[in-house]
Parts: sequence; C-alpha cells; structure tokens
Amino acid sequence: MKAKHLLLVINPGSTSTKTSLFEDERKVFEKNLFHDSSVLLKFPHVNDQMPFRSDVILAALKEEGIAPESIDAFVGRGGSACTQPGGLMRIDRRLFDDTVAGVGGSEHPARLGVMLAWTFAEKFGKPAFTLNATNVDEFGDLARLTGIKGVYRVSHSHVLNQKAVAEYHSAKNGRRYEDCNYIVAHIDGGITVAAHDHGRMVDGNMGADGEGAFTPTRIGSVPVLQLLDYIDAHSVEDVRLRCSRAGGFTDLFGTSNSDTIHALVDKGDRKATLVWNTMVYQICKMIGEMSAVLCGKVDAILLTGGLLRFPDVEETIRARCGFIAPIAVYPGEMEQEAMALPALKALRGELEPRAYTGKNVWQGFGDIGL
Repeated sequence: MKAKHLLLVINPGSTSTKTSLFEDERKVFEKNLFHDSSVLLKFPHVNDQMPFRSDVILAALKEEGIAPESIDAFVGRGGSACTQPGGLMRIDRRLFDDTVAGVGGSEHPARLGVMLAWTFAEKFGKPAFTLNATNVDEFGDLARLTGIKGVYRVSHSHVLNQKAVAEYHSAKNGRRYEDCNYIVAHIDGGITVAAHDHGRMVDGNMGADGEGAFTPTRIGSVPVLQLLDYIDAHSVEDVRLRCSRAGGFTDLFGTSNSDTIHALVDKGDRKATLVWNTMVYQICKMIGEMSAVLCGKVDAILLTGGLLRFPDVEETIRARCGFIAPIAVYPGEMEQEAMALPALKALRGELEPRAYTGKNVWQGFGDIGL
C-alpha cells in the first residue's frame, strides 16, 4: 500500500492566518483565524509577526492532535523575494533570506508563508515549498513603464488565488486556462484585479503598494500631489504603513473588520454606506481598465475573495461591468488546495519543483535608456 503524506499549508493574509492539513488529496482540517488590524499593527514590521503567526499554527495543530514532526512537507504562500515565474518552487535558504530582507520590495504578509514553512521544515528536517507567490511576474512591457525614469510598475498581486480560480473556471467549462482571456478580481482584505491573457497575468494593480481600489487595510490609489501634501504633514513611513496595513477601513473606521462595517451599511449609516460603495465603485473601474488591456476580448470576469460573502458586492459589479463579459463568482479562496496538490506531486516524484534563482524575471529597460 502506497505511503500517505501529510502536508501543512500555511497562508498568512492581511487580516487572517489560514492553516490546512492534507493527507494526500484529502483535507483533514482547515483553520482560518481573523486578525483585526488593531492586533497586527502592534507589530512594527510584517516580519515581527512571525512568533504570533507561528503560535496560531502550532495551536491549530495541537487542537487537532497533530504532532508537527509527523508532517511530511510544509507549504507556504510567498512574496517579497525576487520576482519569479509561476509554478511550484522549493524553498531554500536563499529564498528564505531574500524573503526576510524583502528584496522584492513588497510589504505583504504573504511573505510569512515562506518564512514559516522554511522555519518548520528546518526544525523538523522536512522539505518546504511555495506556489505562485505574490511576486510572480508575467507582465507585458506596456504594463511596466511610468512617467518617471527608473520607476517601474512590478507584479505584486494575489497570483495564487487568481490563477487557481482561472484554472478551475476553465476546467469547469471544458476549456484550458491557456486558451482563455479573463479578468480576475480578488476582493478581500487586499484587492487586486488582473488581466489574464492566454494563461499569463499580463497586467494588474499593485495591491500591496497603494494602487487600485482602497481596501479594508490599504489606501489604494491617491492623487500624487495630495499624497505629497499628506506626507509633508505626516511622514513617509506613515504612508508606507497605510499602503499595506493601516489604510482603507482601518484609517477611516479604526477597524479592518468588514463584517462590522457592512453591519453599519445594513443599518443605513451614511458614512459606512459611502465608504463601502466607493470601494466597490473603484473595483468596477479597475475591471474596466483590464478590459481595455485585453482589447475587449474577455471570456469571463471571475470574482473571488472573502468580501463576496456580501451580496451587494456582486450585484454592483454585475450592474456596472456585466456588459463587458459574463461574470462568474467563486466566494472565498482556492489557495489551500492549489498549494497542496502540486507539493504532493513533488513528494511523489511526479513533479520537479523550480529552484529559486535569486534574480528578477525582468531586468529593466536599460538597453534603450529607460
């Protein structure tokens, strides 16, 4: 009888820590603990959350009676290292070190997935993997350039869930992801909308960098001159924090808890209603932008993420964007299974994971003076 494998999947998000244990393809349990921004903002830097997130994971294992040393592989969501191609990647010391150092420039809690998986793997002598980190780079050249020499847009997005949803939707409809054009919107504590052109995520907003719609924890796009005035009265570090962890609902209401804000909307609170509707309005604008990237040739708009639990989010997007393409909704995420199954194939010798190169996918426009 073939030996079974236990895999622990670690998925730190901007407002939660999701932990899942798989025995081969079967999910044994899943824990998803919400963390209000008031808790996470006690940590000066994302890396400082390591002990807190580790305790959450170990407590989940203890509650289920699972000894950490019995686990065969640790799989973590990733980000903040050098940009890489998509697919399964083995976590090694170099990837861990670059993630800790944040060489990719993104202050996103997804980086903790790699850091935690590597730490557990080293302690218990097991392999560690990551899949489709937030800094997977498939951008086209037109998506990169800005009007400032040496300042470029880079790929920082919910690549893992966006690709998982796009692949699932394709298979459900008897098609291949590589043969389709999609606009995928991940709508949760962070919000990213991207254009997927025949299996490649060619453009999208830099969600953790202050671009796009504001979110429960992020400021979104702000006119540059107004932002400079704000920096003059505050600080660059203050803005950096609001871009990634202390903006949006957190700044406007003092909490990132969407249930709290939407309860106010349901009661007719004018402030909450205006803020909530503006956020969804901005998401719709982003979807419109991505339709132009795909020249209007869009097979479907795919909506995913935790905020789809509120029906008005879908209803508003359908009303404003339904003319672009058919809309399909996949509430929540498909990230845990998406990470577990390729790692299981690697353990079985059916898939060779990529090695981290320590070099960015895209090397700049220096050859043409940009």
